[in-house]
Amino acid sequence: MSRTRGPWTIHSERIAFESPWMRVHEFDITQPDGKPGVYAVMSPRNLALVVLPIHADGSVTLVGQHRFALDRYSWEIPAGGGQLDGDPLADARRELKEETGLTADHWSEILQLDLSNSITDERAIGYLATGLHDGAPEPEGTEVLQTRRVHFLDALEEAMSGQIRDALTVAMLMRAHYMAQQGLLASELSGVMLNR
Repeated sequence: MSRTRGPWTIHSERIAFESPWMRVHEFDITQPDGKPGVYAVMSPRNLALVVLPIHADGSVTLVGQHRFALDRYSWEIPAGGGQLDGDPLADARRELKEETGLTADHWSEILQLDLSNSITDERAIGYLATGLHDGAPEPEGTEVLQTRRVHFLDALEEAMSGQIRDALTVAMLMRAHYMAQQGLLASELSGVMLNR
C-alpha cells in the first residue's frame, strides 16, 4: 500500500544496510515530477550532542581527534551520541566528562540542528556548559583524544578561517557569539567571551 511523504509517493521500503551506528533505508518512490525513483536515507542510531564548555576566563576546551571518515585530524568542541529516546542532557553531561574530564554546574540548550537533511534524518542538540570543574577524562576505546584550551574569540576565529571545520562546532561558536552580542547570555559571561 502506497503512502505519501510531502510530494513523494512511497511504494515500498527496505533496510539496505545496518550497523551498530546507523541504518540506511531505501525507498521505492514516485518523485514529485511523476517519475519513478529510489531514495535512500541514513538514520543514525543516536542523537548528535555537542557541548560548548566555557570557562570563567572566557576560554573554551576543544577536543582533537583523527576522524576516520574524512581521514583528517579535527579540532572540535566535545560531542557524541545520545539515545534517541533518552535524556539528551544526561547524555551530554556524560560526553563532556568522557572527552574532557570536565563537569559543569550550569547547562543551557542553545541550539537544535538537522544535519545534512537531504540524505539523513540526523538531529543534533547543542548545550552551553558553564561553572566548570576539572576531572580525569574517560574516553571510549575508539577515541584517541587531545584537549586544548583557547579563548572563545580565538576558537571563533579558527572556525571563521576554516581551521575548525566541524559543522556542529562552527554552528555552536557562531550561536554563542550571537547570543553574547545580543544580550541573551549573562552579562558577566558575555563580557569574558567577547574580550580577551
